[in-house]
Amino acid sequence: MTFSIVARSADGESWGVAVASKFLAVGSAVPAAVAQVGAIATQADANVAYKGLALSHLDEGATAPVALQRLLEEDDGRDHRQVGLVDVDGGAVTHTGSACLDWAGGLTGDGYAVQGNVLTGEEVVLAMRDAFEASAPDLPLAHRLLAALAAGDEAGGDKRGRQSAALLVVRDGAGYGGRDDVAVDLRVDDHAAPVTELARLLDLNDLYLTASTEEEKVPVTTELEAELAAYAEAQGHRDFAAWVGTENYEMRVADDLSWIDEKVLAVVRGES
Repeated sequence: MTFSIVARSADGESWGVAVASKFLAVGSAVPAAVAQVGAIATQADANVAYKGLALSHLDEGATAPVALQRLLEEDDGRDHRQVGLVDVDGGAVTHTGSACLDWAGGLTGDGYAVQGNVLTGEEVVLAMRDAFEASAPDLPLAHRLLAALAAGDEAGGDKRGRQSAALLVVRDGAGYGGRDDVAVDLRVDDHAAPVTELARLLDLNDLYLTASTEEEKVPVTTELEAELAAYAEAQGHRDFAAWVGTENYEMRVADDLSWIDEKVLAVVRGES
């Protein structure tokens, strides 16, 4: 019913899961991840308890193979489960129970595991592997995972059709305001083209919920500050900070207005 990839980034700083399925709100059941711990996808006849259990085992120092072994040993329904797991060091493992519905299977590579069940065929997981390995290692992990998911979808995906997709990536301090580890947490719960919609949402996530890089920061001079203030007033706001808050650009403009992201400046100047 589902195809997914779990992976660690090449730089060893991010962990994540991308998943799609002919199943309502697959993101509510399949993925889980914690920075500096690992990531898991639990699917087929999903045992959602695996998420907390696996991450606990990994947090206690277990490798992905050891954590998976513990999960399966404690679960009488192991033959109906499918799971992919990646640990803090990028060790990856996948399991497909003998009772999972065809086509079902998975594979692992350096820092990732791909798996799926009720697929059009093995070509789905092979396409996901190839797309992930072909993506540039220095790309953000979310984009590498999405490339793999899109390749699996294009190769046939879930043979019953399309309904939902999700993307979860964690990295220390990557969350909103730097106060948690959630870099990306996007879900398309019910959509005719969920992977395509997920890609659109990731673009928005990059703009609104990703901190600006040093290269994207434009220093705010006295002249630019006056320009920004005039723009905000023309838009009906008391000051530029109020405009920033209204438009949800808090991650892209300094609290003290010492810099502004080049993308936001382009919006102000009508260049985007």
